[in-house]
Amino acid sequence: MELGWLLWGTAVLLLLHFLMELSPTVNFALRIGFYCVLCLVSSALAAAACLLVNGGRTVKNMRIIRAVVRTFKYFFGLRFEVKGLENFKVEGPAIIVSNHQSILDMMGLMEILPDNCVQVAKKELMYMGSVGLIIYLGGVIFINRKSTSSAKMVMSEVAKTMVAENVKVWVYPEGTRNCTGDLLPFKKGAFHLAVQAQVPVIPVVYSSFTTFYNPKTKLFTSGKIKVEVLPPIETKGLTSDDVTDLSDRCFSTMRDTLFRLSGRP
Repeated sequence: MELGWLLWGTAVLLLLHFLMELSPTVNFALRIGFYCVLCLVSSALAAAACLLVNGGRTVKNMRIIRAVVRTFKYFFGLRFEVKGLENFKVEGPAIIVSNHQSILDMMGLMEILPDNCVQVAKKELMYMGSVGLIIYLGGVIFINRKSTSSAKMVMSEVAKTMVAENVKVWVYPEGTRNCTGDLLPFKKGAFHLAVQAQVPVIPVVYSSFTTFYNPKTKLFTSGKIKVEVLPPIETKGLTSDDVTDLSDRCFSTMRDTLFRLSGRP
């Protein structure tokens, strides 16, 4: 009986391998499926560890989450080349802004996430089973993107908490995933937050995923991701009148860096 199950298991694995080699669509679907299962299972295990170690919702849980997610890259053959981590070493709180490409961004985020840093995320993520539980336990700040007034109130509270608790806040200013190899126009919430709290903005840029990951063409292979943490941009003395200029400067710098890291002219 055991030999029979072993033979059947081997046959199924060989068939899946054959289909993955034969069809990019099957390869994409299986890899995405495995990624989703890995996220759900790892989140459940990490949530148990967070509750045992820290007892509940706290940014300290991000250390556990970071350690778990950093193992994902080995399953998918992804390599990271990171520069500029010293730019995270600013005294006090800061706003970190980065480009947002796909569901794989979590791996890039956890590869370089500094201590005492929380993310801003859409409220809908709270309802994604064990994934929602683990990001809640990690102290992620949830906003309702459909309600402008609610989002503004949350961001105002974030500014106070950030300064009081000396934490960094990670925001995706594009507001949604964008796997085009370029940047979408930035929303200004992160920059209003930085000016309101008078804390620096630290831009982070990940090279384009399009050489190894593209949902439109069903591409998902191994690859290398270049990451660069840029020097902080000070906001002391700036007012709400300066937010647009601050956002535009950050967008221009990050777009140039994105093209350079991705080998685009």
